[in-house]
Amino acid sequence: MDIRTERLARVLVDYSVNVQPGDRVAIMSEPQAVPLVLAVYERVLERGGHPITTVSLPGLEEIFYRRASDAQLTFVDPVRKMVIEEFEALISIRAATNTRSLSGIDPARQAQHSKAMASLLQRYMERGASGELKWCGTLFPVPAYAQEADMSLREYEDFVYGTCFCDKEDPVEEWNRVHDEQQLVIDWLKGKDRVVISGPNADLTLSIAGRTFVNSDGHHNMPSGEVFTGPVEDSANGWVRFTYPAITGGRVVEGIELWFEDGKVVKATAKKNEDYLLQMLDTDERSRYLGEFAIGTNYGIKKFTKNILFDEKIGGSFHMAVGAGYPETGSTNRSAIHWDMICDMRDGGEIRVDGELFYKDGQFVKIF
Repeated sequence: MDIRTERLARVLVDYSVNVQPGDRVAIMSEPQAVPLVLAVYERVLERGGHPITTVSLPGLEEIFYRRASDAQLTFVDPVRKMVIEEFEALISIRAATNTRSLSGIDPARQAQHSKAMASLLQRYMERGASGELKWCGTLFPVPAYAQEADMSLREYEDFVYGTCFCDKEDPVEEWNRVHDEQQLVIDWLKGKDRVVISGPNADLTLSIAGRTFVNSDGHHNMPSGEVFTGPVEDSANGWVRFTYPAITGGRVVEGIELWFEDGKVVKATAKKNEDYLLQMLDTDERSRYLGEFAIGTNYGIKKFTKNILFDEKIGGSFHMAVGAGYPETGSTNRSAIHWDMICDMRDGGEIRVDGELFYKDGQFVKIF
């Protein structure tokens, strides 16, 4: 086994979800991730936990959306429900064989299913916020992801393990360093209110008054590297153009521009798959409001890879998510969707907080 795979398994089990004796640990993945699944399974046993594996076969999701009746689309999987409501830990390992398998699915059917799962998503966020459910999502480097990133498989493996610090003997030491650096940013933001984002791709204001920034340091995503919060729900006003495609549900939506008034998206356009964008924004009454505002801090991620796990952390970018917000930030936005969209700030963009220049050209300018 690649030593880096073993290190990643240890980071996920020991650091990210910190498995304790007696913890029930769900390991959800796909067949191509077998080396990592086996390593995680073994490490959970070594830590005294109870590993339960669920492996989804390629093609099942596409069959579901094509063939399911309305009753089946809205049926809540009791196994997933039990994991989210009762288990102590969840490790999700993505390993897709076809990243576009859902591109031909009617988005209305996807939205219908998402609405039915909304209460489960909310419970997932609530237990995660309280610490009752320790969760982490990652991926295993497979050819489909390498192709999306325009890399060979070997290059992509180096990229993935490098961004997780698994190319080093002690990845946890590196993640502790990331935590400490990001905490300085969070401490400075505490108690602040007005955020102004400006530049060639944004002219937007929002409020973070009373909200908490979260230090994303590898406990919920691996890799990680961001600071995020839930903006005040009715505070966003202005315009933003997302410089990278937003990819979800098997579709690539390019050239997204959103206009906000009192927190709500009142106008939305896209150069590709605009109809899909509009349908997702109309999923429910809160899907046109922001659930997240975040700044990517992982400068080891230098290029867009068409995978949100990495792309939202690109050092020099910010991202926002329409839909559900994380309760631990103070967000009260509840929705069936949480859709991240990314904007590069390295070409003249800046962020001012309560009138002070905080971020410019993709770098923090305050001395932290």
